[in-house]
Amino acid sequence: MTDFIADKTFKGVDFTKKRLPRAEYENCVFETCDFSDGYLDGQNLMECIFTDCNLSNTNIANTTFKEVQFQHCKMMGLRFETCNPFLMDFTFTDCRLNMCSFTGMELKNQKFKDCKLIAVDFSNSTLIQILFDQCDMEQAIFSNTDLSKANFNTAYNITLNPEQNKLTSASFDLKSLPGLLTNHKIKVVGS
Repeated sequence: MTDFIADKTFKGVDFTKKRLPRAEYENCVFETCDFSDGYLDGQNLMECIFTDCNLSNTNIANTTFKEVQFQHCKMMGLRFETCNPFLMDFTFTDCRLNMCSFTGMELKNQKFKDCKLIAVDFSNSTLIQILFDQCDMEQAIFSNTDLSKANFNTAYNITLNPEQNKLTSASFDLKSLPGLLTNHKIKVVGS
């Protein structure tokens, strides 16, 4: 039987030496905790908030993230496609997600705000109504990705091939046009 932990705050805990006990966590707050290169696999996290945490290269296999918020976190190298997809829902605000993988995932209405998404792999994913607000998308990989109704209006450093991705009703700022034409070797110059 799995333990149930609710309404608890974990502050400044180093989970690299001793892992977070396996349990169902609801409405918990993790503040300035270090999970880097550690294990968060098999956890059930519901309505939790991670603030100023380091989760880089953490094993998140089979973890359930339901209504989880990540704020000001370092999360490089995470493989989100290994998570439990059931009820998956998270929001990222001012996080560094460089070199993370969302390959083959189905996400709807997820929000990325003020994030670094450098070299993130979104290949073969369905990302419907995703918001990329003020995100750095440099070298992000989009291949066979459904970006229907995605909002890239304030995102920057975007490079993707419209012929290899579904962009129905996706929105981009005019400044993103060069990144959408890179594959065609067309040079766009401003007036």
